[in-house]
Amino acid sequence: MRTENTATLNLIWGALILEELARLGVQHVCMAPGSRSTPLTLAAAQQTKLQRHLHFDERGLGFMALGLAKASRAPVAIITTSGTAVANLYPAIVEAWLTHVPLIVLSGDRPPELLGCGANQAIVQPGLFANYATQVNLPTPDAHIAPQALLTTVDEAVANQTRPVHINCMYREPLYPSELSGVILDAESPYLKPLQTWLQLARPYTQYGKCKQLSSPSDDAIMRFVHGKGVIVVGTLTPEQDPQQLIALSQKIGWPLLTDAQSQLRQHPAAIGNIDQLLQHPRARNLLQEADRVLVFGGRLLSKRVIGYLAEQNWHSYWQVLPEQDRLDPSHNAKHIWHANAEQFAALNWYRSSSANWANTLITYNDELHNLFVRNIDQGEFGEAQVIRAIANTRPLEQQLFIGNSLPVRLYDMYAPVSCCTATTYTNRGASGIDGLLATACGIAAHEGKPTSLIIGDLSQLHDLNSLAIAKGLTSPLVIVILNNDGGNIFNLLPVPNEQVRSDYYRLSHGLEFGYAAAMFNLPYNQVDNLADFQDSYNEALDFQGASIIEVNVSQNQASDQIAALNLWVKQS
Repeated sequence: MRTENTATLNLIWGALILEELARLGVQHVCMAPGSRSTPLTLAAAQQTKLQRHLHFDERGLGFMALGLAKASRAPVAIITTSGTAVANLYPAIVEAWLTHVPLIVLSGDRPPELLGCGANQAIVQPGLFANYATQVNLPTPDAHIAPQALLTTVDEAVANQTRPVHINCMYREPLYPSELSGVILDAESPYLKPLQTWLQLARPYTQYGKCKQLSSPSDDAIMRFVHGKGVIVVGTLTPEQDPQQLIALSQKIGWPLLTDAQSQLRQHPAAIGNIDQLLQHPRARNLLQEADRVLVFGGRLLSKRVIGYLAEQNWHSYWQVLPEQDRLDPSHNAKHIWHANAEQFAALNWYRSSSANWANTLITYNDELHNLFVRNIDQGEFGEAQVIRAIANTRPLEQQLFIGNSLPVRLYDMYAPVSCCTATTYTNRGASGIDGLLATACGIAAHEGKPTSLIIGDLSQLHDLNSLAIAKGLTSPLVIVILNNDGGNIFNLLPVPNEQVRSDYYRLSHGLEFGYAAAMFNLPYNQVDNLADFQDSYNEALDFQGASIIEVNVSQNQASDQIAALNLWVKQS
């Protein structure tokens, strides 16, 4: 085949892949510059059905795609060149696999004859993501391979997929056609003639039915299950599962609803939101130990106290509800796992428990903690918990909230205020890394342009500094609230043997501030050290059409000392 034909066929294969992905529900494609991925890049440049996002750092690009997929609830494509560019996606792919987020990596690659021989930018890319992505290894484009075969390969790999797929695309040079005029997928092309009908339609070449796991208990099983003292524990749920239906379920059965930070219900007034703290409240814990039945929605609980409670109780009946088969219980309790989303399971024919309202005193204890937190956090010293509670109370129906790992998400879980409503809440709690948090928040903010707040620690922000370039390109509000306690404050809460070891090997004090970083990326910036200034800056930032940074400066021990004091008061309640 002539070399010009090679470049054209490369481009046609790239265009076929992207067109089919768009028909399979992909709305966004994220791209990093590179030469070997040129056929995919040029095809994406002419693809009108996909929103395009570019970034120079593949690690940030992968996490941006993760945020876009979470917000759009649809697969997102990522295009990278060959070599370590692909490897830089690994952290985001791991997070996506663990949390069932569908990312589709399209990696440009060298042809087989250039691997293992010292060719430039050539590594073994097939299997690079191990068990964290479904692997599809395409041959180099070949006119003897029918285009139908390429489409059915993509369809089978992507349809119904809820986790990452890696499609490795080997291309021979030349990569650049002499011109880009005309339609890439031309129905008059002899190679594409078998696809004439497909080209005239808008549906995938292969139309797979939706694979939905659904299992539910019988009426009789439900009646037996609710016959006793039980609790409902709500772990990580996505907004589309409509967790609000669990409030009505709790009230119908007459069991308390114990909510995790990631449940979308943490601040709901009808839920027991302070469960992490109530489990160290003597009277509340004694009451909760009377439960012998538990209904768990979702998994990946944040609170070690809640995880310990589930592990230590001698449950008569333990039911867990997950949207698909998964093993999400580090305590390995004997249980019955039902496959359904929260809304479907809540809509079953539930009966009133024979022990309805057995734990109503928890409401009183929960209210007592609410008052304690108002006095000692909201009306106390300026600090991290106070800022998080202020954010959680500000315009929750208007915005999305992304809570960073390490200390921020734990402070929200422990101390989030009761509210009339809760902002749609996102986290990266699959692998729970501190990498890519800003990039993920940028992806969430970019999908529909809804105002978004990110709460992030200083080390996490330093880890993702490059993603300020993504934030700079946003045209909708993204408030980046950096809690700067000069290092890893969370290690103050852990039993490190002595303070010198903690300081030298764990905290990683850096003495840095973020004003110059904001200036470098031309982002509005405020530094605050009191609540009034923070609230003024925060409300102003929520109205700004673009990203902005608020740096909250606190001492290294502020949060840990406050947590210790609050724990003592709760235990003495």
